[in-house]
Amino acid sequence: MPRTPFVPPRPIVTAAWKVHRAIARRGPGRGLWEPGQRNAWGALSLTTLGRRSGRERTVILGYLPDGVRWHTLAMNGWGEGHPDWWLNVRARPEATITLSDGSTHAVLTHRAEGDEHRRLWGAWVALEPAIVELAARRSTPTEVAVLTPVR
Repeated sequence: MPRTPFVPPRPIVTAAWKVHRAIARRGPGRGLWEPGQRNAWGALSLTTLGRRSGRERTVILGYLPDGVRWHTLAMNGWGEGHPDWWLNVRARPEATITLSDGSTHAVLTHRAEGDEHRRLWGAWVALEPAIVELAARRSTPTEVAVLTPVR
């Protein structure tokens, strides 16, 4: 019988986010990894401009590669509502990502829809089947964000 996916209490999730961001601030690529190094998915740093403040906001996100692009889930730690970074890129799709090798890339973000959404969501489900149940616990839809490098 499959186990019910565990989501830590919200204070633990937010504390972990703060610690992870602090590690990442110690230098480009710190605290980040490529898919397959620690998990099936990788971790990147995404910097957006706040939709109200206009100030830079940086978060650490799990991601998967998709050719020359990357994709991530706008899931707010499996809590209700959309994460702030998602609201920021919906208002201003330009952002910057940093990968584990310290390289930075200007990206444009968009929400995956239709066949693209089904394919990219399927990639996450193939790696982590429990995300289907986790997503079903939320009334907020779990968007797939696509990060396309700006040439």
